[in-house]
Amino acid sequence: MTSLKAAVSVHRRISEIGREAWDACAGFANPFVSFDFLDALEESNCAVERTGWAPQHLAVADEAGEVGAVMPLYLKSHSQGEYVFDWSWADAYERAGGSYYPKLQCASPFSPVTGPRLLVREGIDHDLGRKILLGGALALCERLGASGLHVTFPTEDDWRFMGEQGMLLRQDQQYHWLNAGYSTFDDFLAALSSGRRKTIRRERRDAQAGIDEIVALTGTDLTEEHWDAFFRFYMDTGGRKWGRPYLNRQFFSLVGERMADKVLLIMARKGGHWIAGALNLIGDDCLYGRHWGCTEDVPFLHFELCYYQAIEQAIRLGLPRVEAGAQGPHKIARGYLPAPVYSAHWIADPMLREPVRRYLAEERRAVEHDMELLEAEYSPFSERGPT
Repeated sequence: MTSLKAAVSVHRRISEIGREAWDACAGFANPFVSFDFLDALEESNCAVERTGWAPQHLAVADEAGEVGAVMPLYLKSHSQGEYVFDWSWADAYERAGGSYYPKLQCASPFSPVTGPRLLVREGIDHDLGRKILLGGALALCERLGASGLHVTFPTEDDWRFMGEQGMLLRQDQQYHWLNAGYSTFDDFLAALSSGRRKTIRRERRDAQAGIDEIVALTGTDLTEEHWDAFFRFYMDTGGRKWGRPYLNRQFFSLVGERMADKVLLIMARKGGHWIAGALNLIGDDCLYGRHWGCTEDVPFLHFELCYYQAIEQAIRLGLPRVEAGAQGPHKIARGYLPAPVYSAHWIADPMLREPVRRYLAEERRAVEHDMELLEAEYSPFSERGPT
């Protein structure tokens, strides 16, 4: 097994580390930690210092001088685009006279998607690599005068490891669809309660009656025309939800250029015009639903493109699950059940760290109870669930 040097280098652009070295550590299972995705965010000026996401990526070399471990890391001047909300912590700390910003954020920007965060190359001692990366992040936190380090949407394994290293653990929930070996969408429907089957069939029928066609695009089928249309949808929805959308038009072109085989863009057309679309990225074991938008309101079209079409495509691709993004208890009735998501936090000032620790212990218990209750009482797979 190859040894690592203890020294950690900090990089202001992921391009300084390079695609081959980064992906050798990140692997290819999860597109949101790939070099191409993160570099597209930087090259398009979406995740840069000007937008409050100043890259501070960490790299650790092995004894031969090759990169053996990396960590996607950003110096943040706000808490936007993270989907793990700490505004109340920031407000309490600043009212007490502290400075919550800047903070260090280990994440895939603007992506509430679970994935590895402490990325260690195969053939390297995995735990040693993670310890060196985490130690480097904490040292950088002190050097930059950041209030803390926040690792959002790590895998459960990374999350538990960081807890063993003394970080505070937080848990929340999303709604994921799990593939129980279905061959068709009708196989999935057969597993539901009769009332829920009828409702889903009606929603699909009404959505499809309101448009002319639905097209699933990936690889070389994607064109700039499709990205132009989808960007209009994204801007409309993002403007209403966030006020100022996080991503720009160039980002989508770069993703289409570099990651076309990982993109699944599901578009709806009516009267010769694209009127709605849902963007998904394809991982090795998951279809990740990310963005949706429309320029014309069609009943149930959101459910059709984001949830039902995603299920159909996951079955076609043989993927074991669909992650449909943040929030949305309404997803339960469409076959997406509660699933835990995680974050880990280190807060420098003990005057803030201790109340946050107590809060998180209570919050974890409440989240676990809520997940159990939702699945037991509202699962569409049970005749007891609402229809």
